[in-house]
Amino acid sequence: MLRTLDLVLVGAMIAAATVTYQIKHAAENKLEQVRELQAKIKLQEETIDLLEADWSLLNQPSRLQRLSTAFEAELGLKPIEPTQMAQPDELPGRASDFEAEVAENRTDASLTTGSVRP
Repeated sequence: MLRTLDLVLVGAMIAAATVTYQIKHAAENKLEQVRELQAKIKLQEETIDLLEADWSLLNQPSRLQRLSTAFEAELGLKPIEPTQMAQPDELPGRASDFEAEVAENRTDASLTTGSVRP
């Protein structure tokens, strides 16, 4: 009887060791995946930083001025005159004006969007 109990306990120890090894192996695999993802994230962040630096270099006003001067004839570029700017009374109506007009006419059935009915 003692030998049977010993054999059962040894079997339980071997099973526990096997399960422990499998769990450890799975955890190491997941840790490796996490490290790979962190490396990819770091590479993407560095790429974004590099692209932002490149973008700021390309958008420098002095560079853009040089380019606009160099290609002025080809692109038909002209300096903007102050009189070209729109005055407030030249702009289309405000949203509140439009809402008041729709409320008066009640012709907003064709303007309704989404799933909500008025």
